[in-house]
Amino acid sequence: MKQKIDTIFPSLEQIPDEYKLSSPIEQTEYLINGEIRYWKGEMQAVYSPIFIKYGTEYKNYIGSYPLMGKEQSLGALDSAIAAYNNGKGKWSSMSIEERIECIKEFVFQMKTERETVVKLLMWEIGKSLGDSQKEFDRTVEYIMDTIDALKELDRASSRFVISQHVISQIRRTPLGVVLCMGPYNYPLNETFATLIPALIMGNTIIFKPPKLGVLLHKPLLEAFKKSFPSGVVNTVYGVGEKVITPLMESGKINVLAFIGSSKVADILKKLHPKPHRLKCILGLEAKNPAIILPDAEIESVAKECLMGATSFNGQRCTALKIIFVHKNIVEAFIEQLNKELSELIIGVPWEKDVSLTPLPEPNKSEYLSELIQDAIKYGAQITNKNSGGGYYHKSFFYPAVLFPVNEKMRIYREEQFGPIIPIVSYEDIEEPLNYIIQSNYGQQASIFGKDTNTIGKLIDTLVNQVCRVNINSQCQRGPDILPFTGRKDSAEGTLSVSDALKVFTIRTLVAAKESDLNKSIISNIVKEQKSTFLSTDYIF
Repeated sequence: MKQKIDTIFPSLEQIPDEYKLSSPIEQTEYLINGEIRYWKGEMQAVYSPIFIKYGTEYKNYIGSYPLMGKEQSLGALDSAIAAYNNGKGKWSSMSIEERIECIKEFVFQMKTERETVVKLLMWEIGKSLGDSQKEFDRTVEYIMDTIDALKELDRASSRFVISQHVISQIRRTPLGVVLCMGPYNYPLNETFATLIPALIMGNTIIFKPPKLGVLLHKPLLEAFKKSFPSGVVNTVYGVGEKVITPLMESGKINVLAFIGSSKVADILKKLHPKPHRLKCILGLEAKNPAIILPDAEIESVAKECLMGATSFNGQRCTALKIIFVHKNIVEAFIEQLNKELSELIIGVPWEKDVSLTPLPEPNKSEYLSELIQDAIKYGAQITNKNSGGGYYHKSFFYPAVLFPVNEKMRIYREEQFGPIIPIVSYEDIEEPLNYIIQSNYGQQASIFGKDTNTIGKLIDTLVNQVCRVNINSQCQRGPDILPFTGRKDSAEGTLSVSDALKVFTIRTLVAAKESDLNKSIISNIVKEQKSTFLSTDYIF
């Protein structure tokens, strides 16, 4: 295995032509006020997790993007504010049907760039070809599902309510300017999971791509420009302190949609001078545990846990990041887990059936090694060391299965966000439950077993600690119709196809006493279509 890892990176001749980058992508374009503008200042170099071998040397430079500053950042803000125009702007004043048509046009334009975006997902973040294609297709599907969910929401709101002699109609209205910042592990899908619902509900957007996964958004700038009115979508690039700090300090950002670390989220929130005017939708860290009961089917559970811990190299907030196994089956479980792990294919993203690929974060391999050495210091062993566990070469890190793990180790509490699988042996079920109760995180948990009495009791405890309990399956986000959120330091707000439409809006109503005059006024407004808010139109 070590020999495979040492030779994992290809020469230029070994890369299939359809996956090669013909030349570095030097992005100078950015979108503000409906214009594609061109940056002439300082640039940020982009390096791929995929190294190309040239004799004894390795190279991984793939392009650059603008390092913008305060002036450009505030220019994007002014553009978004003007486009919103206190709710009187063209976009927020549009009917829902008109906004839906704009979103559909964007999807049409977006699909034409599928091949380019998929290729850049592989080169920028090391995601496998299959997973990159899936991320793109799932994003398109998410957008179309959002359109359907909005239609359902609007249909439910298209009626008037009469109560205690008051006539009213309740609808959801936009909040204003939304700052969208997505994560590097799903730079397209999770960014659009906030951007699209915020947009379709009538808000205007300032969008900053994640620090890893910037270039893949370049092909979509023209689609944004063609599909939406000027100023509705604006992009900023660069270091957060220079481009995000001025936005937050202005006090003019109405909604912060951020997926990343709680540490960064706390800093951003504190920068805003009017915290009660700022609504936050945050997807943050997690340390999702699996609890494996003594009657679990070891072979199937080992496969599911391995998939939960190593899918996209464990770089998912929903990954299984610590596994509690009953002492009676822990040795058999580890043996089966290591067997399943040894069968996973390693390689670069376009290789057939590849499961384990290079890591995009700089110095991530060294960080993971530090966690392993700390665990060994306090008594853990790499149970798959003989087959390469914990070995790395540049950006590729082979998964390490650690056992026995205890509370003295950093890996016990720290979210590794990478391919380390810590295993804790327990005898009393209260041990994993106490871990979950004391944890700073509360996103999800998985239970593996058969005994319905035990599983039932665990469910009743866990639902008050985490926001999703998975039975005999790994933690995950989908399907997208299900709510996705977390307790404690794991999230603020709830995302799903329908929930996201609600978190980027506020319930607003028009009300009038049930008099003949008011009935006549409302009836005339509706019949003559004099208001986009007061309406009984039914969207098919």
